[in-house]
Amino acid sequence: MSSRFPVGPTETERCIESLLAVFQRYASRDGQANTLSKKEFLTFMNTELASFTKNQKDPGVVDRMMKKLDINSDGLLDFGEFLNLIGGLAQACHEHVLKASTGGNPQRP
Repeated sequence: MSSRFPVGPTETERCIESLLAVFQRYASRDGQANTLSKKEFLTFMNTELASFTKNQKDPGVVDRMMKKLDINSDGLLDFGEFLNLIGGLAQACHEHVLKASTGGNPQRP
């Protein structure tokens, strides 16, 4: 009997698992696996998004990013706040791909 549901996690489920694992890997360095401290966020940025941080001429850009992402101003990033960064980066990449594939004129719905 065949099933219309895939066996094992889907590609999207694997992506979510990966995001959770990356967040927890960096967040758990200080013993609190549910938030990223400023130091943990900097380590994440310098490791996982090194091409972004290495190309920055402004040394305060990562601090300003964390401050903007820290919606509740507690000095820490929870998973939801972290996802705002990931979502924003994904959106910027998507727009770049659209722009490149449409000759610089992406059409929006």
